[in-house]
Amino acid sequence: MTSQPKTARAAAILAMTDVTDDGVLLSEALPSACTGLSPAEAARAGRLATEALRWANRSDRVLGPHLRMRPEGRVMNALRLAVYELLEKGEAAHGVVNDVVSLVTRSKAGLVNGVLRNIIRREVVWADLPVPQLQKWLRKPLVAAWGKEAVLAMERVQSMRPPLDLTVKDAGQRDDWAKTLQAQSLPNGSLRLSVGAQVSALAGYEDGAWWVQDAGATLAAQVLDAQPGERVLDVGAAPGGKTMQLATTGAEVTALDVSKARMERVTENLKRTGLTAHMVTANALTWKPDAPFDAVLLDAPCSATGTLRRHPDLQYARDGSGLAELVSLQSRLLDSAARWVKPGGRLVFCTCSLLPEEGEGQIESFLGRNPTFRAIALASHDTGWTVDGGLRLRPDQWEDRGGLDGFFVARLENHP
Repeated sequence: MTSQPKTARAAAILAMTDVTDDGVLLSEALPSACTGLSPAEAARAGRLATEALRWANRSDRVLGPHLRMRPEGRVMNALRLAVYELLEKGEAAHGVVNDVVSLVTRSKAGLVNGVLRNIIRREVVWADLPVPQLQKWLRKPLVAAWGKEAVLAMERVQSMRPPLDLTVKDAGQRDDWAKTLQAQSLPNGSLRLSVGAQVSALAGYEDGAWWVQDAGATLAAQVLDAQPGERVLDVGAAPGGKTMQLATTGAEVTALDVSKARMERVTENLKRTGLTAHMVTANALTWKPDAPFDAVLLDAPCSATGTLRRHPDLQYARDGSGLAELVSLQSRLLDSAARWVKPGGRLVFCTCSLLPEEGEGQIESFLGRNPTFRAIALASHDTGWTVDGGLRLRPDQWEDRGGLDGFFVARLENHP
């Protein structure tokens, strides 16, 4: 990269390379990559990086015939960004090519210029190319778990920019807010807005009338079914969507998370919405409550493979290693959470993962270790969501509505 003044494109390429070369998540790479940019340009850099990574697999198909060998990361990501802007966004070729060429080292400028101009001359029909495939480390186990057709459907959803889902604080005002925001009402109670809405500019944001929360993410708190006056614990509470859902029920809510910085986001969200919860920053493996709870919700750390439609960088920042350690941590957290559930109480376990070992497999193992608990059959909002012992949500299950994040949710009751 040259040392010329930073632009949104330059920042996007830098952040993309942190993801693909160093395994840094885009949310962590963007702040430093965007240093010196205005808020508007930083936001543009984030959009460019996210969408260029979403379409990287298709861009690589276009680039392949024009490259004798794969160039180093920054050059490859500069090419990916340019192909995305030229063929998916339909930006003017002159501006994109000249700018991207100026953002690589002089020794690579000729390569980038030649490749992009050859692609333009070929008049590639972008829409006729296959939907971007998931990376092999993830695609293979998903095909084994859910079948090729389901994975193809997930990939179609993954190629779409996700809509914006909102949870309304006062359920009685949901229809009014749907009209005000011109939003679609979903079967789970969420409101869905079209792509591109600026959250902070929407009516009701400043007043805390609603918060952003994917429709799939709402189901764990719904399954917990907190009641007024109950003592309820939300483990892995940040950024606060589930905590706020629980707080609206009239339950006495404790929010627990290991990260101080992430708990600050929970505090900010509670303040904006006027909701309350007792905040605890601690390690759930060692923390000890004063008394058991009527209900515990455990949103366990996981591979986050169910959120790829919102975070397409995940499949480039990760390679599948470390899954065994995550599964072990989830098991230990489940056992800890179970000790905090009073007799007759309930425990809801959820992960935003599409991998069975982080969902169905966890519950099977947990029940073998904890004979006083039993899994409760759950109703679903759509045909095919219910599985033995829980709900299995996949992005393709609402493909016609724009998809939803993938989750596994199970409800366990303690009957010693």
